Amino acid sequence: MALLKYEEIAESLRSRIAAGEFPPGTMLPSGRDLAEQWHVSRATAVKAMDVLRGDGLVEARQGAGFIVTETPIGRPAGNRRSGSSRITGGMPFTRIGIPDRTVPPPRVAAALGLATGAEALRRIRMMRLPDGSPHSLATAWFPTDIADQAPRLEQNSPIAEGTTRYVRRLTGRFPTEGTDVTTVRQATEHEAQQLNLESRTAVAVVLHTAYDQNGHALVCEEGVTPGPLWHHTETYPM
Repeated sequence: MALLKYEEIAESLRSRIAAGEFPPGTMLPSGRDLAEQWHVSRATAVKAMDVLRGDGLVEARQGAGFIVTETPIGRPAGNRRSGSSRITGGMPFTRIGIPDRTVPPPRVAAALGLATGAEALRRIRMMRLPDGSPHSLATAWFPTDIADQAPRLEQNSPIAEGTTRYVRRLTGRFPTEGTDVTTVRQATEHEAQQLNLESRTAVAVVLHTAYDQNGHALVCEEGVTPGPLWHHTETYPM
């Protein structure tokens, strides 16, 4: 399906941001400039910017226009419903360690459909509250065939276009279904240290698995959130 004009403009800017043409803190072309370059109305150009803002890539600065965000925005694990943007429930995060290939825990391996002892690519990030304190620890696991085709997953720097768009662009695979399994247990010693908790604090653990258009697992993400910070609300018809 062909992209609408505002989507085409947004994708072009997204690619230029991802390529480093517009580093964090850089002002993007104005709506008027974009309208002239793309031969569209200013409203169409502004709509393209709204798409990027919804993805957490840019922010509006009064009197200055749109600026590429300096702090990456992400979402805790789970609740990745169709149509939701990257900043729906999003918060700042920092990358923990360097992405590496290692054998995942059994429940992650099972979710990814991996053979016993098979490795996966691990990426860890710390979601943070507005004051900078830890909110949750999120560990994403990618099958090695995806990591081989999308090498930036093994880099420590944020992927401006988002991992979903990046993986789709490099592999042609994209999520069509997600499964979330939530359990409660005590924090491990490592988790307690990372999240500044007492070792026996209860944590909510969300295991989110995304499946592609062929029903194969794309990624399995485990989010660990301290009990006092865990909150989930769902409204449904009765």
